[in-house]
Amino acid sequence: MKPTAQSAAAACSRVPPRYDEIPSRRAIPALLAALTALTVGAVLFLFNPSQHHFYPLCMFYCTTGLLCPGCGGLRAAHQLLHGHLAAAFRFNALFVSSLPFLAWWGFRHIRARLKHQPATIAIRPRWLWCGLAVLVLFGILRNLPFARAFWLAP
Repeated sequence: MKPTAQSAAAACSRVPPRYDEIPSRRAIPALLAALTALTVGAVLFLFNPSQHHFYPLCMFYCTTGLLCPGCGGLRAAHQLLHGHLAAAFRFNALFVSSLPFLAWWGFRHIRARLKHQPATIAIRPRWLWCGLAVLVLFGILRNLPFARAFWLAP
């Protein structure tokens, strides 16, 4: 049942309104997110972070001189947009390795939304702790002297 202007006004006057009577504007946030992603992707594709200095700096690196787990992520994304997988992996191996998992999660989310099912994020605490351990371990390993030999440091 498609809500009309009259039924929408009636739903707003009823407290609490019925969920199926509330007018839906779900496409607007999705379109804004897609437009933002395309704009950011175009800027990242056109302007190399290694050559242009309007990109944000890593505050952790600026204050400590140590590489955080995210350092090199913009340069890796730039290389991925140009199709250079090995160069992207050299800049940030963790970021590039996490992309298949993020794509899988995004596919599940979109599939649930298309089936009109709730798109919930059900992550077990055990996986969150494992993810945190990987981030900390990667952050420690990429600051050791041998890190460049194993593509851990940019």
